[in-house]
Order: sequence, then C-alpha cells, then structure tokens
Amino acid sequence: MRSPLRGRFGWLTGKWTTVEKLARLHPAPTLLVAFLTGIVVWGGFNWSLDLANTEKFCISCHVMEVNIYDDFKNTIHYSNRTGVRATCPDCHVPDSWVHKVVRKLGATNELFHWVAGSINTREKFLAKAPELAARVWKSMEKTDSRECRNCHHIDFMSEETQQKTAGIMHSLAAGWGMTCITCHKGIAHKLPRGFDQYALMDDLHLRMENEDIDCKQCHEGMAKADPGDDWD
Repeated sequence: MRSPLRGRFGWLTGKWTTVEKLARLHPAPTLLVAFLTGIVVWGGFNWSLDLANTEKFCISCHVMEVNIYDDFKNTIHYSNRTGVRATCPDCHVPDSWVHKVVRKLGATNELFHWVAGSINTREKFLAKAPELAARVWKSMEKTDSRECRNCHHIDFMSEETQQKTAGIMHSLAAGWGMTCITCHKGIAHKLPRGFDQYALMDDLHLRMENEDIDCKQCHEGMAKADPGDDWD
C-alpha cells in the first residue's frame, strides 16, 4: 500500500534523486552551483534584514510615525549639540547577528497587532503605552541595556567632565551593578501615563541613606538631618 506521506512529498523525493544523480555524474559543477546558490540565499536573507533595519522602514508604519517618531524628535537622542543622532534600530535592534535575527523573529508579533489594529488610533496607543513601555524596559534590563552600551559605556565615562550630580550617580550605579534603563526611562520617549517617575528617586535616596552616603555631595548646603528633628 502506498504511503499517503510519500505520495504527498513524492515530487520532493524525485527532485532530490535527480540532484544526487547529477552530483555523482558531475560533482565539481554541482558543488559550484550549490555554493553559488548558498551565497545568493544567504545574501538575500541578509539584504532583507538590512532593508528592514532602517529608520525609514520603522516609520513607514503610520502608527509608529505619528505616535513614536514624533515623540522621539523632541528628545536629545534626535537633536543635540554634538550632532550624533540615534535611529530606531540603534536602540531597538541588536548589532550581533544572532540576537538581531531573534529580535526580527519576535517582531512578527508586532506585524500581527498591526494587522489586527491593536493600536491604530491615538487613544488605543496611549492606553496600551504603559504595557508596551514596561515590556521594552524589561527586555533592556535583561540584556543589561546592551543597545545603550553600543554608544555609552560607564567604564569610559569621565566623572570629572560630567556634571557633578551625574558623575556621582554614575559612580554609585557602577558600584551597585545597576543598568542604564533603570534610571534613564523616558530618555528617548515620553513616559506613559500613570508612570511614577519619583519612585526610583525614593528608592535611591533610601539606599543612599542606608549606606550613609553624604547628601551634600549632590545637595550643596544641606545639613544632615538629626533623627530627633521634627519635619512636620
């Protein structure tokens, strides 16, 4: 009895048999054709990755352009005194090939939501923004802000040439093993509605207090509070 599976894929078996015969009869030309075919396929795949890894491609989606990109244009990563500008892929797509492919495969979920119209209005986008932002922040924390460190690395920061408070905080962050996105949420996009931007500062102040770090390093002229003082 003929196998249904064999019948369904019989054409493929036949093609492979033909290739095997050609390889036995003409091994050198067959190897050359296979090599050239591999180059074309590999080159085409990388070309498609590069094509989909540009800012122009990212903002070709109307939702991205009017909600994300217009917001981004008002930040220091878009326009600054040095003229060094980050693009969408610089922050959201890894440089290394393996991680880049993984990110691109994950982006197929974004295409699904584009087709479904999950955030096709301003109101839908604003309602979804806290969830979307939290997902990006979580991903960046997981990778130790890998894409941030393509341009910024704390090991190469000069504390002496930074503003005093920034230098102190970066020095503390390095010692505490913190990552860029922990403190720099909202550096390239507006913070979503309902985000408590003071919660982090409260945590940092509490940690500094527990480790007995002098407040006057950042707050000049501030006297250290006496435990018996009444601040009411």
